[in-house]
Amino acid sequence: MPAELQDGQSVTLKRSLRYRDLILYGIILIQPTAPMPVFGVIYQESRGHVLMAIVFALVAMLFTAYSYGRMSRAYPKGGSAFTYVSEELHPSIGYMTGWCMAMDYILNPLICTIWCSRAAMNFVPGIPYVAWVLLFAALFTALNLRGVETSARINAAVAAGLGVVIVLFVVAALRYILHLHMGSSAFYLDPVYNRSTFSAPAVFRGTSIAVLTYIGFDGISTLTDEAHDPARTVPRAIILTCLITGVLASIEVYLAQLVWPRGMAFPDLDTAYVAVAQRVGGVFLFALMNGALLIATIGSGMASQLGAARLLFAMGQDGALPRKFFGTLNPTRRIPQNNVLLIGGIVLIGALALSYQLGTELLNYGALLAFMGVNVASAVLAWRTKEANQWVPILLSGCGFVVCFFLWLNLGPTARWAGTAWAILGIALWLLRRNLMTADKQLAG
Repeated sequence: MPAELQDGQSVTLKRSLRYRDLILYGIILIQPTAPMPVFGVIYQESRGHVLMAIVFALVAMLFTAYSYGRMSRAYPKGGSAFTYVSEELHPSIGYMTGWCMAMDYILNPLICTIWCSRAAMNFVPGIPYVAWVLLFAALFTALNLRGVETSARINAAVAAGLGVVIVLFVVAALRYILHLHMGSSAFYLDPVYNRSTFSAPAVFRGTSIAVLTYIGFDGISTLTDEAHDPARTVPRAIILTCLITGVLASIEVYLAQLVWPRGMAFPDLDTAYVAVAQRVGGVFLFALMNGALLIATIGSGMASQLGAARLLFAMGQDGALPRKFFGTLNPTRRIPQNNVLLIGGIVLIGALALSYQLGTELLNYGALLAFMGVNVASAVLAWRTKEANQWVPILLSGCGFVVCFFLWLNLGPTARWAGTAWAILGIALWLLRRNLMTADKQLAG
């Protein structure tokens, strides 16, 4: 509901965001260096076919982006997968969609902590990994407890800085490749397809991880209330942001694969792209790339931890989680202090217990389930409203569901078991909440 002024007039969000503003927001949200932290993991799982995995993931996300665009037109208010599935399908299904997205929010700062710790060890290898995990988990938690948030200007500046680093890498990589004097077409086609190492199951497994490259495009739909002509600009911005991300990611991983000889092991799988930067630009580009990605990941880890705390707070306020713990704010700084501390503890334990790859796959588990829900909601919307040429959106949204489901099946077995356990916990909490509400009504009656 809109807020009200003292004279009774309603207050609504200002529609000030233009089409290009939405695209810029989406690119900043995803980050132009999105495939770099996860490059080594995709390289290993796809047997060197990173480019193919990135392109396949783009196709999958374009179907889902189409569904998000349609749902943002149907429900022209700041929305999300939770909103769209709740409104179009059923509140209980929407709750489960939101619960799966909550896993993403919690896992994001966890994998950021893992990656930051690995990147910091590139600068100071003498300090053990455990110490770096303690430092970054404590840093994220302490800053969030103080209510420190990165501003939009800082985020834009970081994105611009990352853009400069990307340009420097591309120039250095092209110079390095040209000096190799590899004239045969086989050299340039090797990152695209290598017969000796190609395996369809391996590529699909890599694709299920490469989805992480595009996570965040759906955040544009939350700006519907502030966009000019949202029915037209928001869907277009969502799809174009996916396309721009896919093109940038393809260029980045293609050049990296040309630079790094196939079969040569990386010094550290989690920071493999930094090793590629060192190969083409020496110590300078190594330090620049490592430092830039470290700063960007610190910002992402801080923001995602606070976002997770706010999501748990909202669920506590709604009664889905115990209100006394999750639904309270610090009276001074007005932040969900209990939730920040809880997530800080989860991040600390998880970063010491999980690998970067497993954390990534668990994050994609929840995201792919939420994307499936949005695709189904989009298809049901077309069927329910009997819009013109309804079979086109039904077909495209159906393809989005099938592709996301297929990628979900190709996640690692450990990720699927752990993710399913999280989903079962969510169902148990929902049933408990419903039973308690029923008991309260009976007592009141």
